[in-house]
Amino acid sequence: MRILTMLLALLPTLAWALEINTATRAQLEQLQGLGVQMTERILQARGERPFADWNDLAQRVQGIGGKRAEQLHRQGLAVNGRPLPGRSGDGK
Repeated sequence: MRILTMLLALLPTLAWALEINTATRAQLEQLQGLGVQMTERILQARGERPFADWNDLAQRVQGIGGKRAEQLHRQGLAVNGRPLPGRSGDGK
């Protein structure tokens, strides 16, 4: 029963998460806080290799970190299937 409750709690996250490693240019540009230039930096870095986690994203893409990472997480962005560390995936 406990496992079922945990899985049900994760279900909304899985349904609305946008994976940065597979998102299109248009999908990324729809996110508040990502404009054309930031999206281009993400796509260039991702073209070299997929992002392993949020720390990898922040290290490889200038301007992603702290507040912007939190803002993107709240909009449903996931990195390698994971929400921002220390946060739930519920978008709140």
